[in-house]
Amino acid sequence: MACCDDPTEPKKLDRREFIRLQEQYGELVRDLLTEDPEKVILKLLNSTNPYLTELAALRAHHASVRLKAIELLDKSSQTILQQIVQKEAGSVFGLAATAKLGKK
Repeated sequence: MACCDDPTEPKKLDRREFIRLQEQYGELVRDLLTEDPEKVILKLLNSTNPYLTELAALRAHHASVRLKAIELLDKSSQTILQQIVQKEAGSVFGLAATAKLGKK
C-alpha cells in the first residue's frame, strides 16, 4: 500500500475529465470547420494563456487576431511589445504596440 503519489507514474486522468476534454475538442473542430476560423480564434484568444497571446501578437495570420492579442498583452509582455515596435514600426501592429506601451 503506497502512502504517497509516485512522481514517476503518469498522472491518471479522471474519466469524466477525459470525456469533457473530448467534447471540447470535438466542438472546437466543428466550429473551425463550420464557422469563420478567424472568429473562432478571436473567441479562443480571450481565454488563452499569456504565452499563446504573445505568440498570436507576433505571428497570427489574421490581422484582427494580432491586433486583439496586442490589446490583451499585459505588463509582463513589455518585451514582446517592444519587439513588435522595432520590427514593424510603421505598420498597424507597430502603432498598436506603441499605443499599448504608452498606456503602461
